Amino acid sequence: MFTTLTRWLLACVLVLPLAANAARDQHSYSNPDQVLVTHLTLDLTADFDAQRLRGSVVLDFKRVAPEAAELVLDTRDLTIEAVQQRVAGIWKNAAFEVGKSSPDFGASLTVQLATEADQVKVVYESDPGASGLQWLEPAQTAGKKHPFLYSQAQAIHARSFVPLQDTPAVRITYDATLRVPKGLRAVMSASNDPTAPKDGVFNFNMPQPIPSYLLALAVGDLDFQPMGERTGVYAEPAILERAAWEFADTESMLEEVEKLYGAYTWDRYDLLILPPSFPWGGMENPRLSFITPTVIAGDRSLVSLIAHELAHSWSGNTVTNATWPDIWLNEGFTTYLTYRIMELVYGERRADMERVLGYQDLEADIASMPAPDTRLLPDLTGRDPDAAFSDVPYEKGALFVTEMEHRVGREAFDEFLRNYFQDFAFQSLTTDQFLAYADQHLVKPSGGKITMKRLRQWIFEPGIPEGAPVPSSDAFDRVAAEAKAWLAGEKSAEALNTESWTVDQWRFFLNNLPRGLSEQQLAELDAAFGLTASSNAEIAHSWLLIAIRHSYAPAWPRVDSYLVEIGRRKLIVPLYQALLESESGRQRATAIYERAAPGYQVVARNTVEALFDN
Repeated sequence: MFTTLTRWLLACVLVLPLAANAARDQHSYSNPDQVLVTHLTLDLTADFDAQRLRGSVVLDFKRVAPEAAELVLDTRDLTIEAVQQRVAGIWKNAAFEVGKSSPDFGASLTVQLATEADQVKVVYESDPGASGLQWLEPAQTAGKKHPFLYSQAQAIHARSFVPLQDTPAVRITYDATLRVPKGLRAVMSASNDPTAPKDGVFNFNMPQPIPSYLLALAVGDLDFQPMGERTGVYAEPAILERAAWEFADTESMLEEVEKLYGAYTWDRYDLLILPPSFPWGGMENPRLSFITPTVIAGDRSLVSLIAHELAHSWSGNTVTNATWPDIWLNEGFTTYLTYRIMELVYGERRADMERVLGYQDLEADIASMPAPDTRLLPDLTGRDPDAAFSDVPYEKGALFVTEMEHRVGREAFDEFLRNYFQDFAFQSLTTDQFLAYADQHLVKPSGGKITMKRLRQWIFEPGIPEGAPVPSSDAFDRVAAEAKAWLAGEKSAEALNTESWTVDQWRFFLNNLPRGLSEQQLAELDAAFGLTASSNAEIAHSWLLIAIRHSYAPAWPRVDSYLVEIGRRKLIVPLYQALLESESGRQRATAIYERAAPGYQVVARNTVEALFDN
């Protein structure tokens, strides 16, 4: 645990680089180059009937510019009831102004500061439609008896439930008190006590400095089960045991990463299993990753998601992108680490298969995107930073990191990464800062094995550079041979040698089937392998995409239920896209969406509605 003195020293050390980066963040109204917020004290009540968070936040700050007389914060659809400042230990009313609101960025909150002020207190409440909060009725949960609330702050949604400097360049510590209905449990991206009574009041502390997008909370009928000395899982009772079994290897993953890249610095690593409306696979909130239930497959076949969120504890949470165009610094390194973790825990064969699937996803994404958006450093001027999230920062970023490893050798590159994570620990940096560091610590020591010209090509040019390390898998070669034999009519579906296929091999088989299959072929596959009824969310996704494109009628009821029951963007968006390719599909998609929309989180709704508008 960090002491108050340590927290203050960290804030002092980080003032200059953070302020410099934050001043360039086009997605924040805040002024950390003038006044830098260092700590939050939250006291909030979750009103499920009104679907609002009500309460206050106290913001500790330091003046970077001694003459600064204003503190500017980010908000979105917040009702500001009062603002005070502490002057010489006494709370006094402060003059404030809420700026004009933008649909993408919200509104500024400008507070006039007295010369001796050192804290600001904002009393406020969130809006029922807050973009960073999802309020669920009991029927939308696993237990069907109690309501549920969860937050999703990335990229700039924290401002919808807390007024703060909502930029990844600013790092804050925080304390919090959450007041919730008795019988429910509140958890946060902070120190959680699984033995705390469900008496309606929960207290939290986050001593390590985090960017605002990692501020997270959830409230529901939650219980806890440990998985190791430092790992455990929170979930609704109905799914807790299955989740703990599914993710039992989490502690082993943690230990393997520590061997490579240094000690885990966040004390505990627990998981929170959310209802299926959660729009992401996972969210790397420190100490408590938020996880979709769609990866509870019953065979640990989809646990690479856990490896990914855990890897963020080094790349992303400890070393963070300073602005949202720099998101590849988080996701590219994390995806690379994910494959390394899978290799260490489950073997090179499985890791190679997942690399190939990731590469194919990247190729498909690049083919559907404007060329400028396929750069690792895209131009997000005037755009919601959620637009930066595609396979490009993840898979192209990982491919770039893999090439660096190949060029200098794994041992040398691992040493570079260890030093990188240590040298920038609890800091936020830009792509330019990374390039300067790589030049000094990777390029120059390589003796010409890697050049700055090549690094810049990866980052600033669109697409996949010529000569990139394309992954391959012998396990997929055998799948491809079976698929070829079936397509040629040399083997029936039942005769295919699929007995030992893993989920990854099934995904490869389905993802690489050609268009133009006959209804008889689809029926044959479905009868042989029960694909329409598959309980594996990823296999079902791949099959339903085929079914939609071929108007395979027996799958329509499952398409309907799948899209209504699941809110994970990665799984639902391609299905809606496929439906919208035809007029009859558009009609079906419209009818499905009308039923599904109330259960989708706002980020998912925005994404799907944009598809309908195109």
